[in-house]
Amino acid sequence: MPTPSDLTALLLTLKLAGIVALLLLLMGTPLAWWLARTQSSLKAPIGAFVALPLVLPPTVLGFYLLLLMGPNGPVGQFTQWAGLGLLPFTFAGLVVASVFYSLPFVVQPLQQAFEAIGEGPLEAAATLRAGPWDRFFTIAVPLARPGFVTAALLGFAHTVGEFGVVLMIGGNIPGVTRVISVQLYNHVEAMEYASAQWLSGILVALSFLVLLALYTFNPNARRVWRG
Repeated sequence: MPTPSDLTALLLTLKLAGIVALLLLLMGTPLAWWLARTQSSLKAPIGAFVALPLVLPPTVLGFYLLLLMGPNGPVGQFTQWAGLGLLPFTFAGLVVASVFYSLPFVVQPLQQAFEAIGEGPLEAAATLRAGPWDRFFTIAVPLARPGFVTAALLGFAHTVGEFGVVLMIGGNIPGVTRVISVQLYNHVEAMEYASAQWLSGILVALSFLVLLALYTFNPNARRVWRG
């Protein structure tokens, strides 16, 4: 049976994943739109930067984020100057780290969805005197709805499964930064295999449900994995 600390870690994880998925949709949508339509020479390096967490070990990303947000890093010095304190080993720090780590899982599906629209519908709307904002919200967003579903589900699920980044940035503080993956590690380290099996089962079931929803609402989601 789950312990109170297990339930606390589970609720904290779901809270983190929900906030991160929402922030990534807000931040990733304009970035994906720009990547899908720009002809700038910066498209390749910015696209590579966005995709970096796909190949970079999570502990490496967590280490550099720790340096940036630490007391001697530029982000840490700014947050201290602004009276916000330091972000490492706080829930806010987990949110920031998770946004960086899950960024490609939201931006890339949205970029592919925007690219699949093509120029035809947008040009047709332009001939009817629809402005750029009108074309985006009335044409691009509705046509890219499957991409938004894919991005939200992948961003949420990827955040739930994080370990290396959240451990480097958040540590293991009960009720504050101890998410379900860290709690699972604690159970295994203490040889509490029954509790570890319960938490593992939750993660397996959640992952399956996310993928089931993904393939149900967006049958073309397999393209996300092929790039």
